[in-house]
Amino acid sequence: MAAVADLQRRANDAAGGAHNLEAIRLLRRALRRLGSAGDAGPEWVAARIRVLISLALATAEVGSTAEGFAGLHEAESQLAALPAGAERRTLSAVISGQRALLLFRVGRPGESLALFDAMIPMLERDVDDGGLLLTRTVTNRAQIHAEMGNLEAASQDFERALKLAVEHGHPRLEGKARHGLGDLAQLAGDVPGALRHYDEAARILESEAPGWVARVRLDQARALLVAGLAEHAARHLDEALPDLRRNRVIQDVAEAEVARAAAALLEGDYALARRLAVAARRRFLRRQNLPWAEVAALARLRADAMEALGRDARPPASLPERLVELADRLAGLGLRDETAAARLLAVRLLLRRNAADRAAEQLAKVPKPQRTSPVDHRMLLRLCRAELAVATGRTRSALAQARAGLTELGWARDRMGGLDLLCGTAVHGQELGGLAVGLVLSRARGQSDARRLFAWQERTRAQVYRYEPLPAIDDPELARLLTEMRQVQRTVQQNRLAGKPVQALENRYARLQREASRLGWYTSQWGKPRPVASPEEVAEQLGDRALVSLVGHGDELAAVVLRDGRFRLVRLGSLAEAVEITKQLHADLDALAPDQLPRPLVNAVSASAHRRADRLDELLVRPLADVLGDRELVIVPLGSLYALPWAALPSLRGRPIAVAPSATAWFAAASGPRPEPVLLVGGPGVPGAVGEVRQLRSVYPGARLVEGEHATSEAVLSALEGSGVAHLVAHGAHEPANALFSRLELVDGPLFAHETARLGRPPERVVLAACELALSHIRPGEEALGFAGALLAGGSRTVVGAVARVGDRAAADTMTDLHRRLAAGTSPATALAEAVAVDPLRRPFLCLGSG
Repeated sequence: MAAVADLQRRANDAAGGAHNLEAIRLLRRALRRLGSAGDAGPEWVAARIRVLISLALATAEVGSTAEGFAGLHEAESQLAALPAGAERRTLSAVISGQRALLLFRVGRPGESLALFDAMIPMLERDVDDGGLLLTRTVTNRAQIHAEMGNLEAASQDFERALKLAVEHGHPRLEGKARHGLGDLAQLAGDVPGALRHYDEAARILESEAPGWVARVRLDQARALLVAGLAEHAARHLDEALPDLRRNRVIQDVAEAEVARAAAALLEGDYALARRLAVAARRRFLRRQNLPWAEVAALARLRADAMEALGRDARPPASLPERLVELADRLAGLGLRDETAAARLLAVRLLLRRNAADRAAEQLAKVPKPQRTSPVDHRMLLRLCRAELAVATGRTRSALAQARAGLTELGWARDRMGGLDLLCGTAVHGQELGGLAVGLVLSRARGQSDARRLFAWQERTRAQVYRYEPLPAIDDPELARLLTEMRQVQRTVQQNRLAGKPVQALENRYARLQREASRLGWYTSQWGKPRPVASPEEVAEQLGDRALVSLVGHGDELAAVVLRDGRFRLVRLGSLAEAVEITKQLHADLDALAPDQLPRPLVNAVSASAHRRADRLDELLVRPLADVLGDRELVIVPLGSLYALPWAALPSLRGRPIAVAPSATAWFAAASGPRPEPVLLVGGPGVPGAVGEVRQLRSVYPGARLVEGEHATSEAVLSALEGSGVAHLVAHGAHEPANALFSRLELVDGPLFAHETARLGRPPERVVLAACELALSHIRPGEEALGFAGALLAGGSRTVVGAVARVGDRAAADTMTDLHRRLAAGTSPATALAEAVAVDPLRRPFLCLGSG
C-alpha cells in the first residue's frame, strides 16, 4: 500500500501542476498494483476509490468529460464496500466535489452549485483533514458564484478560502483563491485590481504548481482585452498556450484559443482569429461542452462579420442570418452577453444591407447589459443604436447614443489605473466616436457646426492627458525589475562594443520588460480626470493665438480653426496623401541629418525634402492662410500627423507653434511655468558640442549640473523633481511596441519613461537635446505615448524634442540658440521657432504641450 500511496501522491502533484498525462500514467500504475493485491479490506477499497477519483478528473481534463463522469460513477459504486464512518463520508464528499467541478466545466453551473451547497455543511461538521477539502470546496463554489454573476457570494467565498488556506498552510490553494479574486475583480470592472491579484497568484503558483501559471496568464490576458491591450494579451496567450498544449489541459487550451482569437480580432488579423476559433470549437465538442463550443462559433462568425464590415462591399445575406441563428442557440443556453454580441453583429450587417426594419427587430431582442457585462459589449450596443438612428434619419438620436456611450467608456477608463490601461480602453469607443465626428463633419456648415465638431473631437481624443497623476506606489518588485533592466541594457551595449553575442541578454531584457509592464498596470496609477475643456474656456485661454484642430474621417481631412472666439471649418486635402508625404519627409530628414554629408547628396535630399514640405504646406496650411493670419499657433494634430515637422513647411517657418495632443491637454498645461531652478544633464557618449552641457552655464549661471559619472538614473530622476527647466543631453531610444519603456541612456543604464511617473513635481519645461524622444506611439483615441508623452501626462507643461534624426552640430547650435532666448524670457514656442528657422530641415524640433 505504501507504493500505491506514493504513486497517488506523485500523481496528485502532477495533476496539481496541470501535468495530467503524467498523472494518468501514475494513477494507472497504482490501479494495476491494487488489482494484484490480495487484501480487499477497507484500506484497499479506500485506496482504489481515491485513485479512481483522481483518474476520473485527470482523464476529463485531457479527454472527454463523459469519461470523467464514468470514472466518478465507478468510484461511487465502490463506496458501499466501506464501513460507515468518517472516511466513507469524506470520500463521498470528494466524489461530489469532483462531479460538481465537471458539471461546471461542461457549462452546468446551477447543478454544480447545488452540489457544493450540500457538501460544505457536511465538510464543516464531519471532515478533519487540516482544512484541505473545505478550503478547496469553498474555492470551487466561489468560482461557480462568479460564473453565475453572484458577485457578493463569490467574494465572501474567495475571502473565506484565502483565510482558510493561509490559516492551514495550503499555499497552492492560496494561489488559486487569489486567482479567483482576480477573476472577480475583472467581472466587477476593476482591471488593475484583477491584474494585481493575478500577479500575486502567479508568484505563489510558480513554485507550488507551475503548470497552473498558464491558467493565470489566460485570465490575465482576458483582463487586458477588456482594457483594449490586444498586443499585450496576445503575448500572454502566446506564452501560455504551449504550456497548456504540452500539459493537455484541453478545456483551458480551447478557452485560450478563443481569447487569442479575440486579441487577433482587435489587431485586425481575421484569418488567425478564424483558425483559432475553429480549432477551439472542435476541442469543446470533443469534450461535449456545448456552451463553450457555441462561444467559439461566435468568435468564428465575429471574424467574418468584422472583416465584412471593414469592406465597402455589401455583406452576404447568409452572414447576418447565421448570427441570428447562433444568437437563438446562445439564448437557449443562458449566455446573455454572447447572445447580445451575436445579435448586435447581425444588426450591423443588416444595416449595411439596407435592411433597417430587420435590424430594428433584432436590436429589440438584445438583452440589456448586466452589471458584469464588459465595456466592449456596452459600446457595441451603443454603436448599433447609433447606426440604426443614422439609417432611419435620426441624427440627433445617433449623437445622443454616441455621447452616452463615450460617457460610459469614461467611467470604465476612470478605473483603469496605469497609463497603458487608460490609453488602451479607447479602442472600444473608436468606432462610436468616429461615427459622431463623421456625422457632424458631413453636416457642418457655419460657425455653430464648427464649434460642435470641435467639442466632439475633444470628447474622443487624448483622454489620458486629462488625468491627474497620483504619487506612484513604492513597489520593491517593480524597482528591482527596472534596476535589473538597466543593468542588462548596459551589458548589452558593452557586449556590442566588444563584439560579443547579445541575443540571450536581449531575450532576458524582453522578459523583464514584460514583467515590469504587468506590475506597472497597477503600481503606477493615475488620479481623477479633469473635465474636458469647453470651447469657450479654450478660446479665452488662447488670447491672441489661433488653434488648429485637425479632423479626419475616412480620407477626408479638415481643420477647425479657433481664433478670436470664432470657430471656422476649413476642408483640406486627402488625409492618406498627407500621411504618406509626412512619412517620406521624415525619411528625407533622417537621411539629411549626418554632419559630414557629400554636397551632391545634401543637394539631392534637400531638394526632395523641400518638394515634400511644399506639398504638405499646400495640403495643410495654405487653405488656412486667410483664417490664421500671422498668429502664433496651437496645433492639435491627428495621431498619424502628430510628429509632422511643422516648422519645415514654408508657410510656418519662423512661426511659434505648440503641438498638443488635445485642446483640453493644452488648456490644462497653459498656465505660467516656474522659471527656476534649471537642471543641466549630460549623459555618456554624446559626441561633439551637443554633449558640452557645461557651456550652458554661461546662459544659466545658477543651474545645477549632473554629468559624467554622476549622471545615474537615480540621480537624474531625483534632480528632475521640482525643476523649472530641465535640459537633457543623452542618447535615447523610442520603443514603439512599448512606449513607456522609451529611454534615456545614462551612465548606469537607461532612465525609462515609466519612471517619470514617480515624480511628484515634474519639471515644468523639458528639453530633449540629442535624440528622437519626441516621437510617440499612437494608440486608439489619438493617444500619443512615448518619453515626451509620459512627461506631459505626468504634469510637465512643455517638452521640446526632435521628431527625426538630428546631426550633432545642428543639435548643438539649436540648443544654444534656444536657451539663449529662453533665458531672456522668451516663450518656448517662440524661442524654438526662431532657433529652428535658421535651418528647418536639419533642426526638426517640436514644442509639445503648452508652448
